[in-house]
Amino acid sequence: MAATALLGPASRARAAASLAPRPLVFAHRGASALRPEHTLASYAKAIADGADYIEPDLVPTRDGVLVARHESNIAGTTDVATRPEFAARRRTMMIDGTNETGWFTTDFTLAELKTLRARERLPGIRPQNTRYDGHFDIPTFEEVIDFVAAESAARGRVIGLIPEIKNATHFHALNHTPEETFLRVIAAHDYTRYAPLEVQSFETGNLKMLRGRVQAINPQARLMFLMGERSERVPDIAAAGGHTTFGDLMTPDGLRQVRTYADAIGPSNIDLIPRDTSGAWQAPTTLVDDAHSAGLLVHSYTCRPENRFLPRQLRNGAGDDARNPEGSIAEIRRYLDMGLDGFFTDDPALGRRALDG
Repeated sequence: MAATALLGPASRARAAASLAPRPLVFAHRGASALRPEHTLASYAKAIADGADYIEPDLVPTRDGVLVARHESNIAGTTDVATRPEFAARRRTMMIDGTNETGWFTTDFTLAELKTLRARERLPGIRPQNTRYDGHFDIPTFEEVIDFVAAESAARGRVIGLIPEIKNATHFHALNHTPEETFLRVIAAHDYTRYAPLEVQSFETGNLKMLRGRVQAINPQARLMFLMGERSERVPDIAAAGGHTTFGDLMTPDGLRQVRTYADAIGPSNIDLIPRDTSGAWQAPTTLVDDAHSAGLLVHSYTCRPENRFLPRQLRNGAGDDARNPEGSIAEIRRYLDMGLDGFFTDDPALGRRALDG
């Protein structure tokens, strides 16, 4: 685990100039290349494979409990479509300007969600994970915290949490307050009062609201502003009638603004090194250096081990869906050479190999 993970606020500020002495491995939805995402099995595999932090994405149930799902729409990650008792709840909902059809966590109580079973989200790409379909339920945030605390005690090492509060503006419109629930949960658990903690959001408003309040519970906690496509408007700003894009906030001036409410940015890997229409790497951008100049850490997403997700220069010709561990390691090392402070990966064992040689 990186030394900066254990620093207090003042020490973190001093460390910003040199930034993280050792990059961090973030387990993207757990070890999602190897187990169905956001299950305790996925988190367990990630921890066993050496992840520094595990990532629970958080969405609320109808009764306001935060559960670990990448999005509120659970059509692709559970067996809900096979459950006749829930057939009538299929509907279309607009989330951040996009219409989605499926089943949504906000239409289910926690007790109802607990009757569902997790499924692999990418069965065509990761068919080996489908053997675990039906084995696991949807964990609550509190269950994830307790699980990570238990793993930490068993393994004798501190494991960080890097939760993302999803679609805040959307959930606020449905009269949910995920940030307040989040604060109550982390305050109620001893582990989240001292373990490394980094809170993510694609929105600016909730980061501004959380700044200081999270640190009052866990003094070493950091906030990370996730960055979508450069042309895409920031959801909470767009909902208020503004036109600021993520690209606007990737400029030197924009990054200085972000530093007033966040400690780190989370751009996509393509914002570090763009790709052409064939998927080939082009010239790198200056985003890492510009962010460091603004005092921000850079934690990018997402490194995946299959050929289809790699830059064309690193694919091995074994087919789009074939695993390519050496290509993934080479990709990660290229970003690390740019000064990256941490990275999300679907396969933390490969991330560990990229770091440790």
